[in-house]
Amino acid sequence: MPPVTPEDFDDEEREVLSRYFTNLDGPVFALVNLPEVVKGALFARYSRSPKSLRRLFLDEFVEDLDVSGDAGVDATVGLKRAEDLYSRVFSDYGDDSVAQLGGVHLACEQASNLLTKVLERGRILSYLEQSTRYIPYDIRLANGHYRYYRDPAILESPLGARYVGEMDRMFDTYNELLPLLDDFVRRRTPRTGGVSLFAHHQAVRAACLDALRGLLPAGSLSNVGIYGSGQAYEQLLLRMRASSLPEAWRYAELMVTELRKVIPSFLTRVDRPERGGVWVDYLRAAREETAAVVASLWGSEAPQPGAAVTLTGYDADGEDRVLAAICYEHTNEPEAKLRARVAGLSSAERQRLLATYVGPRSNRRHRPGRAFEATSYRFDVVCDYGAFRDLQRHRLLTIEWQTLGTDLGYEVPKLVGEAGFSGRYVESLERSRALHDALVKYFPVQSGYAVALAYNVRFSMEMNAREAMHVIELRSSPQGHPAYRKVVSDMYHLIADEAGHRSLAGAMSFFEEGEVELGRLAAEARAAARGDEQERSGSP
Repeated sequence: MPPVTPEDFDDEEREVLSRYFTNLDGPVFALVNLPEVVKGALFARYSRSPKSLRRLFLDEFVEDLDVSGDAGVDATVGLKRAEDLYSRVFSDYGDDSVAQLGGVHLACEQASNLLTKVLERGRILSYLEQSTRYIPYDIRLANGHYRYYRDPAILESPLGARYVGEMDRMFDTYNELLPLLDDFVRRRTPRTGGVSLFAHHQAVRAACLDALRGLLPAGSLSNVGIYGSGQAYEQLLLRMRASSLPEAWRYAELMVTELRKVIPSFLTRVDRPERGGVWVDYLRAAREETAAVVASLWGSEAPQPGAAVTLTGYDADGEDRVLAAICYEHTNEPEAKLRARVAGLSSAERQRLLATYVGPRSNRRHRPGRAFEATSYRFDVVCDYGAFRDLQRHRLLTIEWQTLGTDLGYEVPKLVGEAGFSGRYVESLERSRALHDALVKYFPVQSGYAVALAYNVRFSMEMNAREAMHVIELRSSPQGHPAYRKVVSDMYHLIADEAGHRSLAGAMSFFEEGEVELGRLAAEARAAARGDEQERSGSP
């Protein structure tokens, strides 16, 4: 059992919760007996609330639901009849095909930011993670502790007291600077006419949380909501058991316990030595032996800072590939012949063909079809771990990252410098570095808990042009975090200028760049206006 702080519920609350959550005391639990729209809405609200999911359900959802019909239902007890049914179906139809069709909403609470990257790696799972842009980390756990992971092995070591003391001081600095920066931003960007007080407050708070999140260590706790099929959970559990992070092992056991209450036989292979056991051994051995071979080839060298974003792979004839793919479904010609014909088109003809396929996009969600998947780009990226966390959640691409440490340095956010807080910001980051350096010799994996989110990490991202359009347009919007806005801006220009794919870049018409003060203000104003309109119309 990982070190977690349990919640307190009174008898009446526990009676209600027991109908819909598979346990009431642990940090991992599944949601049952609720309409899908309620589970979806609950998870959506979860990402922007400091509350646990069960507390959020009690405080904000129960009053709007008719729960009387579920009295007497106990979701905390596994269903034997369901397990028998699944077993019979599996024997008739095969476990893989059936396991793709049963889904579960699962909550993983009080998980470190290192663990969330393990949880969110699978392509065919859906995630919502507690946002550092909306939730200040000045809120403590029920036991009075700051919200960071207390690894048992570290706490039991001679470094345990230092770990707790230094992590507390990092949170102290965050909490001391947050109201000061908030006051500075409000004085510099006062509310103007036409902007609601609430929208302005939210935009100011987001700017401050964005600027200060780099002070938080990667051991900071988060809540993650996951939805996926039995097969997807099986893959996740195997990866977690093969992970080098002890926290992942502990959460894997909690997860499989709760999932078996809902989709029991979908996970029968996980614990079978000849199936899941062999699979985990394979994954672990492949990782460890590959690391040993690489070390023997290259040795150990300190990471060297480099350009923020580098284009390391692309198709020189990528635009020809896309144009041929556009034509493919509308002809009966082989692709090689279409490629030859496309190469002979005039510039005007090429542009007309592409523009027609892309069509008149009225918003960034209107994306062209799969012909844009005919070419791809590979980027090597160095940016702060906070921005990496956001970019890592894009699933329809290939992403690999290196071990989080402090050697790649950090940058002080512009807003922090303008407010005059650079000294205190740097002091906290250097405290993070010293703690990491003390831990890494004895706890090479868990030492990442001490690394502040402002420190840079190196990772690669490979994506086709269709996914590049999605990532670049979404993450360049004015309400985005400045750190990842810079990353995708570099990606856009590398596609246009270095790869020479100017037409494909030009199709990314909702790409935006340039500094925006209170970038979330317009979005918050629109959200406030929608809320007012719904209230006037009586909509829920």
